[in-house]
Amino acid sequence: MIYLILNIIISLNLMSIYNSSDRYDKKEMLTVNEVSQDSNGKFEKFATNKIIPSEIRAMTLEALSYFPDLINTKIDFQFKKNISGSVMQAQPKVGSLFVHAKDNRSYKIKISRYLFLEDNPIPIEDLPKDVFLGWIGHELGHIQDYLNRSSLNLLGFGMKYYLSDAFITKAEIAADSYAVAHGLGEKIIATKNFVLNHDQIPLAYKQKIEALYLSPGEILSMVDPDMDEEIEENDQSIESL
Repeated sequence: MIYLILNIIISLNLMSIYNSSDRYDKKEMLTVNEVSQDSNGKFEKFATNKIIPSEIRAMTLEALSYFPDLINTKIDFQFKKNISGSVMQAQPKVGSLFVHAKDNRSYKIKISRYLFLEDNPIPIEDLPKDVFLGWIGHELGHIQDYLNRSSLNLLGFGMKYYLSDAFITKAEIAADSYAVAHGLGEKIIATKNFVLNHDQIPLAYKQKIEALYLSPGEILSMVDPDMDEEIEENDQSIESL
């Protein structure tokens, strides 16, 4: 079993080194040739070491502005046709765990090119702005969580994430907590309400979000603790009637 895991890690390492090198060699072409949607360029400083599809560049840079600690972090935002069970996923690039120091690691955020609704898919950039910011902000919360973890810890993190629903919940709470702490609480709430209340979002995905992630009310209590106290007081008043 250990031999098999080592072989998988080595294979992923070699593939990731090749892919990482290839994509960052193309970084100048991808970024210089794209016309930024951010007309006044106030978020452009957050583009350092980032590879971002032009369709989502402006909104992604705005989301990055909430995370100044990530300004020099290498992040590759990748469009994917389909991500099994998810809309976005944040992960370290496996190769960088072995060949780079902690401060120079590379990460990727996989983004579904389309949000698949029951009737028809919509391009991810056509989501309401606050919903997109909350979604990408949650993924940036994951990367913020990864920054101070050792390479060995991150390998164990990945294995636990795929083996334990309880660990998934713990990891997702951490990502939401980082996003809220960095000022994206209202955007996270907008995203969760969009998913849970949209009549065309597949039921299976809604059930996954309800089972493994914080609810909008729980996020609200993190954003505004006073509001949570008011809700509790109102509940107690109702119970006493």
